[in-house]
Amino acid sequence: MRALTWHGKEDVRVENVPRPEIVNPNDAIIEITATAICGSDLHLYNGKMPSMREGDVIGHEPMGEVVEVGSDVETLEEGDRVVVPFTISCGSCWFCESDLYSLCDNSNPNAEMARKMMGQSPAGLYGYSHLTGGYAGAQAEYLRVPYADVGPITVDSGLSDEEVLFLSDVFPTGYMAAENADIEENDTVAVWGCGPVGQFAVQSARMLGAERVVAIDRVPERLEMAREHGDAETIHFEEEDVYDRLMEMTGDRGPDGCIDAVGTEAHGTGLSGVSDRVKQRAHLEDDSPHVLRQAIKSCRKGGTVSVPGVYVGRVDNLPFGSVMNKALTIKSGQTHVQRYLDPLLARIEDGDIDPSFIVTDRAPLEKGPELYDKFDRKDDGCIKVVLEP
Repeated sequence: MRALTWHGKEDVRVENVPRPEIVNPNDAIIEITATAICGSDLHLYNGKMPSMREGDVIGHEPMGEVVEVGSDVETLEEGDRVVVPFTISCGSCWFCESDLYSLCDNSNPNAEMARKMMGQSPAGLYGYSHLTGGYAGAQAEYLRVPYADVGPITVDSGLSDEEVLFLSDVFPTGYMAAENADIEENDTVAVWGCGPVGQFAVQSARMLGAERVVAIDRVPERLEMAREHGDAETIHFEEEDVYDRLMEMTGDRGPDGCIDAVGTEAHGTGLSGVSDRVKQRAHLEDDSPHVLRQAIKSCRKGGTVSVPGVYVGRVDNLPFGSVMNKALTIKSGQTHVQRYLDPLLARIEDGDIDPSFIVTDRAPLEKGPELYDKFDRKDDGCIKVVLEP
C-alpha cells in the first residue's frame, strides 16, 4: 500500500509499505477514506520528537471503512464507517476505566522507554514515534486498529467525512483544552495559537459559556478564521505586546483561563525567544516555553492555565513562582479522545458546529510531502490539510 513515511527532518516521502494485517484477535483493519495532517505532526517533520526511525509511517487523524475484524471484535463489522481516535486504549485498565484514555497502562509496548524519560508511560499513539509504541500511522491507505472495540466510533448518518474526521483528534483536543480551563459563565479566555487545535479551543470555549475569547497568533488568515468562526477578539503578537494588551482588555485582572495551543515550537520574541533558541541548539532545553511563560504571567490570580500544546521534554526559565504565588491551576495532557466521541458527534449532528470550517487544503495522498512543507511554512493561508488515500 501507499503511505507517508518519515526519513528525517523535513523529509517525508510517499512509499510502498506492507499492508497491515490482523495481529491480535481484538484488531480491525480500516481502509482509510480521509486522513489529516495535524499540527503536532510538524513536530515530527521538524525533528523535535525523539525515537523516530527512518521509514516510520506517520499520521494519526483517520477515518474510513472497516474491511476486516479480528475474532474477538464485538462492536464493529465489515463495512462500518468509523472515525478512529489517535489514542490507543485498552478499555480495561484503571486509567481507561477512569476515562483517562490517553494514560492507558496497556497499549504502549515501549512503556519502559517512556518510563525512563517521563517517569510513567502514556498510552500508545498512532504514527507518533517509538516512545509512544512505534505503531504505524494513518497517512496511508490502510490502518491496523488495536483494541478495536474501544477506539473507533461508528458514523451512521449522512455527514460528510470532513464534518466528522476531526473527532479523531483536533476537535476533542480543543474541547478538552477549553474544559480544562475551568470556564464559567461570563469568563474571558485567551487562546495562544490559532492553528486547528486553537480554532477548536476558541469554538469550544464559546460552547462552554465564555463571554469573551481572545485569540493570539501572527498569521493573518488564522486570526481572521478565529474572528469569523469563533467571534474572537484577536492579538497579533508581533505587532503588540500580548501581556500589556490582555491587561488592557481585562482591566488589569487578566484572563480567567489561558490556553497554550502551541507547545514545543512556540515562536518566542525578544530576549527570551533568542535565549530559547540558543539553549535548544546547545541541547540545554528541548522545548520553547515562550507561550507557557506568557500564559502564566497573563492569567488572573486564581485562574487556570490549560496546556493542550505538545511538549516533548525539558523547558527552562519557567516562572513557577508565579504559579504558586498567583494560586494558578495548570491542567494538561494528551486528549482522552474516547471520552468525547459520543457527545461531540451529537454536537455535530445537532448543528452546534460544523468542524469542516477548518479545512483549507485537500489533496490526494501522493501530494503529502509538498503539503507538509506548505503547512509548516503556513503558505497561502494553509491551516488544515485533508488527504484522501
